[in-house]
Amino acid sequence: MPAGLVLIAVANLTAERAWNAALGGVAAIGLAAFGYWAIGYALQFGGVGLVYTQPELSALVWEWSPLSSEWGIGWGMAGLSGWFLSGAEITSLAYALFLAHLPWVITAALLPVLALRDRAPSTATLILALVIGAVIYPLADNWVRGGGWLNALGRNLNLGHGFIDFAGAGTVHLVAAGIGLAALVVWAPRKPRVAVQKTELPPAQLPLLAIVGGLLLLAGTLGWLWSNPLQVASLSELALMRGSVNSVLYAAGGLMVPVIYTWFVTGRSDPVMSARGLTAGVVAGLAVGPFVQPGVAFLIGFLAGASVPFVTMMVDAILRLDDATGLVVVSGVPAIIGLLLVGVFADGAVGAGWQMTGLSNHLGVTGQGVSGLFVASGFQPDFPGQLQAQVIGILALLLWGFLAGLIVCAPLGLLLHSLHRNPKSHSQTPAVQERVGGVDFEVRPPAKELMPVAFEPEDRAGG
Repeated sequence: MPAGLVLIAVANLTAERAWNAALGGVAAIGLAAFGYWAIGYALQFGGVGLVYTQPELSALVWEWSPLSSEWGIGWGMAGLSGWFLSGAEITSLAYALFLAHLPWVITAALLPVLALRDRAPSTATLILALVIGAVIYPLADNWVRGGGWLNALGRNLNLGHGFIDFAGAGTVHLVAAGIGLAALVVWAPRKPRVAVQKTELPPAQLPLLAIVGGLLLLAGTLGWLWSNPLQVASLSELALMRGSVNSVLYAAGGLMVPVIYTWFVTGRSDPVMSARGLTAGVVAGLAVGPFVQPGVAFLIGFLAGASVPFVTMMVDAILRLDDATGLVVVSGVPAIIGLLLVGVFADGAVGAGWQMTGLSNHLGVTGQGVSGLFVASGFQPDFPGQLQAQVIGILALLLWGFLAGLIVCAPLGLLLHSLHRNPKSHSQTPAVQERVGGVDFEVRPPAKELMPVAFEPEDRAGG
C-alpha cells in the first residue's frame, strides 16, 4: 500500500519536486521504522494485554492513565513496556504485531513528508518522519486498539462498541492529514488568488504511474486489512470474506464520480483524479471494513470518491493551500466520511464482543456486533451511541494530529529560520540543468554553509 500511495501522491508534481519527494519518502521510511522499533511499539502496545486475552500478550500490561480506576478501566493514554522490541514480554505474537503495523507507521510518516518536500527544509521533514514513527502515530493507535481510552468508550460510557477504526483510516490517514495541514500552515505559503504564472504540468509518465499506484493500492489493501493477527482472530470466516469483497467495492465506488466528472468537464477522464478517487474510496473503507453489507460498501466508496473533485477545488481555490499531493483530499476527508458512516450503516452482523464490549450479548441480543442506525433483521439499532463514539474519535485524532504537527513543526521552523537567515546566499546559488530518468529539470545545488530557509516561499529543499 505505501508504494501505491507514493505513486499517486507524486503524480501531480513537477519533475524536480517528484524527484525530491521520492528521495524524502525513502528516508522517511527508514527513520519512521527506526523510531517505531525503539520507542513507538512500546507506546502503542505496551498495555495491549489489558484488552486481549492471548497468553502471548500477558506481560504487555503496562498502560499509563491520567485517571484513577474509579473512573473505569481503560482510560489509557500510552503503553509503557516493550521498549526497543526486547525483553521477556516480547513473544512471537508481539513480533507479528510489530510487522503488521510497520506499513501503517510508514504510511503515516510518508503522507506528510511527501506533501512537504520542496516546501519545508529537508532536515525538518526527516525529523518529522522520525517523530511520527516514534510518538505521534503510536499514541493515536494506542488509544484505538492498544488498550487506550477511545477503545473503551463502549465499556466506560456505553457508547456503542467504542470508537471503531477497523484498519487505520483514523490513526493513519486522518492523523497524517492533521499533521500535514499543520505543517503546510507553518511552511507553505498560500497560493495567490489569481495565478500570475502558467502552472507547470507534471511529466507525462507521472499521471500514468498514478494508475499503477491505484492498482498497487487495491492489491495491498487486502494484506493491510488482514495483517493484524488480533483482529483476524476475532472475526468469523464469513466476516473475513465479506470484508475482502467490501474492500474491492469501496475502491470501485470511489472511482465513479472522479472518472465521470473529469470526462464531463474536460472531455476525457483524468488519471490523477481517478486514482485519487480510488484512494478516497479505499481510505473510507479502512474505517468500516466488514461491518457493512457489500451494497453499502459501494455507497460509502461512492460518497468518498464524490468528495474528491469538490474538496480539491475548495483546497485550491478557497483555502489556497499548496496541497499538491492531495493529502487533505484523499486522506483527511475520506477518513472522516468512513468513520462517521460506521455509526450509521454498521449492520450488527459482524463484530460480536468487539473491543471487549457485549461479550455475551449487546442491547439484549446475543451475537450482535458493531451496530449503527440501519441494522440487519434481528438486531437492535445502536444509535446515537455508536455515532457519538465516532464523532469523539474523529475530533480526538484530528486535533491530536494537528496539534502534534504544530508542536513539532513550529519550533523547527523558528530554529532553522534563526540558524539560516541569510536568504541571499540561498537565492544566488546557481541552478544546474540535469537529466534524470529521461526528464530534464533544474536542480539548485545546496549552498555549502546554508540549509534552506524555513519560511522562504521559493525554498527548494533537496533530497
